[in-house]
Order: sequence, then C-alpha cells, then structure tokens
Amino acid sequence: MTARPANTHQARLLRLLRDGGPNSRAQLGDQVDLSRSKLAVEVDRLLETGLVVADGLAASRGGRRSHNIRLAPGLRFLGVDIGATSIDVAVTNAELEILGHITHPMDVREGPVAVFEQVLAMAAKLRASGFADGFDGAGIGVPGPVRFPEGVPVAPPIMPGWDGYPVREVLSQELGCPVMVDNDVNLMALGEQHAGVARSAGDFLCVKIGTGIGCGIVVGGEVYRGTTGSAGDIGHIQVEPEGRSCACGNRGCLEAHFSGAALARDAEDAAREGRSPVLAERLGAQGTLNAADVAAAAAAGDPAALDLIRSGGNRTGQVIASLVSFFNPGLVVIGGGVTGLGHTLLAAIRTQVYRQSLPLATGNLPIVLGELGPASGVIGGARLISDHLFSPA
Repeated sequence: MTARPANTHQARLLRLLRDGGPNSRAQLGDQVDLSRSKLAVEVDRLLETGLVVADGLAASRGGRRSHNIRLAPGLRFLGVDIGATSIDVAVTNAELEILGHITHPMDVREGPVAVFEQVLAMAAKLRASGFADGFDGAGIGVPGPVRFPEGVPVAPPIMPGWDGYPVREVLSQELGCPVMVDNDVNLMALGEQHAGVARSAGDFLCVKIGTGIGCGIVVGGEVYRGTTGSAGDIGHIQVEPEGRSCACGNRGCLEAHFSGAALARDAEDAAREGRSPVLAERLGAQGTLNAADVAAAAAAGDPAALDLIRSGGNRTGQVIASLVSFFNPGLVVIGGGVTGLGHTLLAAIRTQVYRQSLPLATGNLPIVLGELGPASGVIGGARLISDHLFSPA
C-alpha cells in the first residue's frame, strides 16, 4: 500500500468503508458532509489510487442505480498481540476480518530479539498459508508502557530488556511495511470497539486483567493515551498501603495483589496450607497452578478458590469505582486471561463499583466481559495501523 488519502474527506470515506463494508455512493453521501458533486470527486480520486474499487450495482433508491464502492480486496494488515506468556498474530483484510490467526506460547522476558524472531516466523507462516502475499501495514501491542509517537517501550515492569527498544523501526524494516506500536490494552479496546461489545460506545473503559493489569481509555471514539503514552496504567495504583512489593518497585499495587501471577501464587499458598484440597490435588499433579486452575476449582465449588476470586474482584472493583467516578464512562469492559474466572469475578467487580460510585455514574452503566477474547488484540492491531494509513499523509 503506497497511496494515502489526500484529505480528511477521503480519510473519512475509507474509514466508513472499513467499518461498514461495501456501500453505495448515495449511502456514503448520507454519512458525510459533502455535496453530491464533491463526493463524486473524492470517490473518483480514491478509485484512481486503487485504495477502493467498484463492487457491483447498489440497490435502487428510486433513480439511476449507482455502483457500490469497497476497499481494495487485496489490502492486508498484520495484527500482533505480544502478551507476557504468549503471542497472537493474525492477518486481516481491509475491513479487519481475520483471515488467519496463530497463537504461540512465548515468555516476553526472553527479550525483544527472541520474541520478534517468533513473530516474524508466525507472519511468514501466514503468508505461506496463502492469506497474504505481503502486508500493507502492521499494528503491534506490547504488555507495557509505550512512547506512542516513536513506538518504543519505556521501562516496562514485566519486560526486562525491552526498555527503549525500537520496536516500530525494527519491525518496519523486517516486514517491509509501516508499523505502529501501542500498549496491548489499548489494542484490546480498539478491537472491542471495532468488532466486539463496545461497538456502540463512544466513551468507555477497557480493563485487561492478565499477567499485568491495564486500562484502555476511549474518549469520543478515540483512544486516550495521555501526554507521554502511559494513561491507563491502573495496575500500579496502590490498593494496600505497605502491601506486597511490585515489579515496578513500589508496594501494594493492584497488580501485586491480583493479576495472573499474584493469583497463581495465592492459589499455591492455599494448596500448600491445606485450605483447598482441589487446588492441592492440581498442584501435586502439575507442579504449578494458574488462573485456569483457580477457575476450575471455583467451578467445582471450592471455597478457597471462590474467596481468591472475590478478593481480587473486590480490589479491582475498588480501583474501577474510582475511575468511574472520575471519568463517567458509558461502558466498562473486562478482558484478559484472568477473565476465565467468569461471572464470580464480574459479580465482585460490579458490586464494588455500584456500591462505591454515585448513582448518576452507575445508573445505566454496563460492566461486561469482552466478547472477542484473544482476537481483540490482533483486530485492535489491524485497526491501529489502518487508522494510521487511512489518515491524510
């Protein structure tokens, strides 16, 4: 993809076609503030660039039938979601429909060189499978703070060796296409906004609970990143004065008390101390425990597992309640690996938010689990790069 929209009108048309699929000139005209003649000029210019193509005749609206317009069917975007313990890579078409998706276990602590060797191998496998000859752009999510304009991680607590690594520059050279880099929870928010539970929400919070905890903040349909890119880093809000030490160097952070790693540690303690026969049995068989083991024990009615989930949900709910009081969102989405804990976790979070925030903020506030699971990050990555490419150069 070498062409870019020449102005904001063309950018608006491209995004409408991305989000709504093929459309007629007349229907596009209903959604943009352009005269019929000006709209025709901009559409014709887009057709000349090859970014859009004619796509058959539209349904009649009482006069001469017009052609449908759609984004070029050969456009391909790569979405990459790098988590603490796994990598998801997917290729999408221009409408951000997933054509191929691969997941591979990987410890982000192995460092950027090893991780990106795996990412490139996965991208090559998708190409070899026939999903793409090449990529027109790539959107990458990493589990830590990112200086967004440069695409560089900055002192990420759970990513040793990544500080200052030029992710965007390196991957752009390797993939041969434009690359954008963001925090993984921002990509999750973009994914849920495009194809998930937040499709109709303009102002919402997207909380990801996994190895770390973060929050994507969407204001007026756009991700809010803050001045330097660290907005939404709620995992390091203190919930216990003089509490557990955290990877960030402080004590009592939410992430230190309820994240994938914290939950696994608490579950193993419960098993060894004899508070949970179910978890003890699993620990004996596997040698370690994780959030999925706690979820299974809770599903079996294990009191200790249920207590761990409720305790974590209460702490998380306390933090979200403060965010709701401050931001007054229209929706709160809960996602990430720990959401396998399901409705016990969701109920605890809801209880705290509805109890602590004012009725004006919570009276019509849905707090829901995300719809897309692991697909949210890769769709969000494709959305991120398409937002960039579908903007005037």
